[in-house]
Amino acid sequence: MSDSAALSGPRGRGVRLPRLARRKQLLGAAQEVFVSQGYHAAAMDEIADRAGVSKPVLYQHFPGKLELYVALLDQHHDQLVEQVRQGLASTTDNKQRVRNTIAAYYDFVARDGEAFRLVFESDLRNEPLVAERVEKTLHLCADAVAATIAADTGLSADEAHLMSVALGGLAEVSARYWLTNDHPVPRERAIELIAGLAWRGIGGFPRTG
Repeated sequence: MSDSAALSGPRGRGVRLPRLARRKQLLGAAQEVFVSQGYHAAAMDEIADRAGVSKPVLYQHFPGKLELYVALLDQHHDQLVEQVRQGLASTTDNKQRVRNTIAAYYDFVARDGEAFRLVFESDLRNEPLVAERVEKTLHLCADAVAATIAADTGLSADEAHLMSVALGGLAEVSARYWLTNDHPVPRERAIELIAGLAWRGIGGFPRTG
């Protein structure tokens, strides 16, 4: 069966899609199933049915459930890292940079809570491929922040990286709490509070130059 063949199902019946469009459709369906059921309970049959394709078509794109899950992680990890990098590059005001870093996590949550749950609340975090992806994302975010801290404070690379990991942890944990507790305070207020807390610590280091 070719990938562009007419397919059965609620979303894809009789529809011919280019390969990239079909892949995007499959990833969207998989995300819905993984978030609602968790990785272990999710079935490739259900993902194919949710996408409106036959299971052979699903396997043309992804050889197994783990590969499908990892593809989703890669997609969302890239988005979060890029948000952090853009927030740091958008200004030379370090107070604003701290706020932008915190906001990157909250914006990620607010825009797509499902993606955040996949990345940070997966029931598959002990799987080496998944753990590798999550750690890579956190390291890339921390590296971006650490470079700015080291350049502006004169701290060593190791010291700056330790501080950036702490900032990322503050952003991740508080954003996770905000999401799972149904947004107990408005998003902008949450960002303001957490960014203020972080800045009171980081802002105490004198800026070099």
